Amino acid sequence: MSLRPQHSQHSQLSQLSSTAATAQAAAGRRSRGPALAVLCAGMLMIILDGSIVTVALPAIQRDLHFSPADLTWTVNAYMIAFGGLLLLSGRLGDLLGRKRMFVAGLAVFTGASLLCGVATGQAMLIGARFLQGIGGAMTSAVSLGLLVTLFPEPRERGRAIGAFSFVGAAGASIGQVLGGVLTQAVSWHWIFFINLPIGLAAVLLAVRVLEPDPARPPARGADALGALLVTTGLMTGVYTIVQTGGHGWASTRTLVLAALAVTLLGAFVLRQATAESPLLPLRMFRSREVSGANLVQVLMVSALFGFQILMALYLQNVRGYGAAATGLAMLPAALSIGTVSLLLSARLGARFGERRVLLCGLALLVAALGLLTRLPVHAGYAADLLPTMLLAAGFGLAVSALTVLGMSGAGPEDAGVASGLFTTTQQVGGALGVAVLSTLAGSRTHTLVADGHDTASALTGGFRLAFGTGAALLAVAFLLALVILRPRRGPDAPAQE
Repeated sequence: MSLRPQHSQHSQLSQLSSTAATAQAAAGRRSRGPALAVLCAGMLMIILDGSIVTVALPAIQRDLHFSPADLTWTVNAYMIAFGGLLLLSGRLGDLLGRKRMFVAGLAVFTGASLLCGVATGQAMLIGARFLQGIGGAMTSAVSLGLLVTLFPEPRERGRAIGAFSFVGAAGASIGQVLGGVLTQAVSWHWIFFINLPIGLAAVLLAVRVLEPDPARPPARGADALGALLVTTGLMTGVYTIVQTGGHGWASTRTLVLAALAVTLLGAFVLRQATAESPLLPLRMFRSREVSGANLVQVLMVSALFGFQILMALYLQNVRGYGAAATGLAMLPAALSIGTVSLLLSARLGARFGERRVLLCGLALLVAALGLLTRLPVHAGYAADLLPTMLLAAGFGLAVSALTVLGMSGAGPEDAGVASGLFTTTQQVGGALGVAVLSTLAGSRTHTLVADGHDTASALTGGFRLAFGTGAALLAVAFLLALVILRPRRGPDAPAQE
């Protein structure tokens, strides 16, 4: 009996198997493109909503007869729900399936946007904004976890995170411009209705293109007590930060709330150390990448969220810009951030290491805010503001590198909670930065007015102090990244350098 036909048959089967594997890999790469587009669409909708509402606040106040204090709750209700539920949503995504959590979050956010758009009273709008925050937390908490699972190879992951960061920067800028245009041309209701086509399309596509991930229920049950402690603790903490504008940092109300938040979060940490199936496994913080990246992010986002809000106030209250003009004036910053995120960050990270790229980005941001410490009252846009807008490209370098570093320290089983943690520190840092820098700017302005300065000079002096403080926060972030995120040595070290 000849063995040649069997050998030929075996060879043909091997070739067919190899061809099928190659085709399957190519199909996998093609399917990841639409999946990344869906994740970016979800991020775009949430980021767009965050910035678009800020521009429309005066029109909402007039139409629904909000008092100045009550008006802030159209923003605060969203921030409290969003920041308080991110960590819980991330862990539930790990346990129940990240695709399920992402799709459910998109559906909740889209439905809440419809309720916001048809709101005819204050209570209805604030309640719908709280519901939007819940949907935003569910979606955002698992987005990075889905992304790093889709793109396990470091170079591809870097490109995907760059695209994700680009969408975030573009959404913030588009929201400011679009909010002004829609509010002036139609009505403020349309700033919420615009989410409907994006949300519906994203839900339908997510169901089709995202690969289902299996649910992983813990063997000994979910950590219900831990979930209650961290959710109430984070909500209390975010509420404490956002209400300081009306009550002050040293008021009895603020101190009691801060103590309550610290107590709840402290109890949560103790619970995680003893629970058999913890909501947030403390082993994650043994990773220098996870701990260091989240700490650096709090400082960086505190400075830059404060910059975004205060620059918009400077342009409108000192320079007399309108809502749409303010968005256009800040467009170069978003374009520079987006261009760097999309085209350069991944390539530079692959060539020089994420740590070096992060340090370079933070250095550019220190320079950007440092220039604003000499901001004149009658600033010329090209000479005094445009350089800062262009140097803001450092954020495109820093955020992409920081995301790669932070997510690289978590195992696949913890990708959802690591994503939720990363987004939580981002939201808490943003709320803290806006509260602290705004308080400093307001205090300095009141002092200068009392000393006899005119309103424009006093406002500018307050903004200069806030921008200088932001530059100092970024300098501290640079030093922490330099010290904590040192490259590891050894065969198991992640490639940072």
